[in-house]
Amino acid sequence: MMKCLSIFHSKSSPEPKEENPPSKPKSETRSVKSTGSISSPRNIPEIYKEKEHTLTKFSFSDLRNATSNFNKLLKIGEGGFGCVYKARIRLSETQKDPLVVAIKRLNKQGMQGHKEWQTEVQFLGVVDHPNLVKLLGYCSVDGDRMQRLLVYEYMPNKSLAVHLFSQTLPPLPWKTRLQICLGAAEGLAYLHKGLEIQVIFRDFKTSNVLLDEKFNPKLSDFGLAREGPQGDRSHVSTMPVGTYGYAAPEYVETGHLKAKSDVWSFGVVLFEILSGRQAVDRNRPKGEQKLIEWVKLFPADSKNFRMIMDKRLNNKYCVDDARSIAKLAVRCLYKNPDDRPTMSQVVKGLRDVISDSQIGLVYDK
Repeated sequence: MMKCLSIFHSKSSPEPKEENPPSKPKSETRSVKSTGSISSPRNIPEIYKEKEHTLTKFSFSDLRNATSNFNKLLKIGEGGFGCVYKARIRLSETQKDPLVVAIKRLNKQGMQGHKEWQTEVQFLGVVDHPNLVKLLGYCSVDGDRMQRLLVYEYMPNKSLAVHLFSQTLPPLPWKTRLQICLGAAEGLAYLHKGLEIQVIFRDFKTSNVLLDEKFNPKLSDFGLAREGPQGDRSHVSTMPVGTYGYAAPEYVETGHLKAKSDVWSFGVVLFEILSGRQAVDRNRPKGEQKLIEWVKLFPADSKNFRMIMDKRLNNKYCVDDARSIAKLAVRCLYKNPDDRPTMSQVVKGLRDVISDSQIGLVYDK
């Protein structure tokens, strides 16, 4: 079980009266060059304001009924944020058939719980990319104890972590792993460069990569996302949060958050996909507990490189492609963030590997 760098307290809550949609907090102060009449880029709350009408605002009773009063039999996930339930619900009165959805019910109370919920609503209400999970609506109620819920598209194949680390599910084929690497990279690249303001995901890990019916990856859980630095600033200063084993060293040590911090996390996940091992696994021998330290014993160009590869693949992979991906992962894990590739460069590197291999038609013997 991964440790979180920041711990929040929570308590349960009954249904109270409804509250207004997510408020638009004042934007953070950003340093921007003075260039006459040229204005600074809009922040996420400002962009969200013009797009919020695309989200459905559900009543608490709607979501309680859809989950049979949050029946444990419908629970499909649980974490520090709360529980996720599979449900069927209509997004509008004119919709004939109910849609299968995932409903997340936050268990964090107080302002911190509300802040993470609000962040997720606003960021997911703005983004639009096939490799980011789609937010369909939300519910916000208040009273003696608050309720905060989110309604997402349903992802039937759960998370990448479930498939990589499960001892009961069949192993992910090499072709599928390449597909997931590329799709997740494209999702991060979009956040970094595809919007009018940069978004740093801040908690990229295998459990936050969900898989649809065709095993296409979609990034989820935007509660820790932050706007990137603006103007002449090179980073955002913030208290380190995230998951132990995935957070970049410069962020953990100084609180300096950059887009390249996401690149580090992506490098960790690349090695998890190659090896089928978790970033940190205390159940392994001491020298193997930290994945990115253990893989250093078997460089990509060494004769023993195959030692890092997931044994459940049964050698059904192209070793040259695996070496190329390992080299890319090493670049993502450079100590100096300025030396790491951008996510756009990572996407190009992965596309080159996939193009050269024709997605795994040639396996290692």
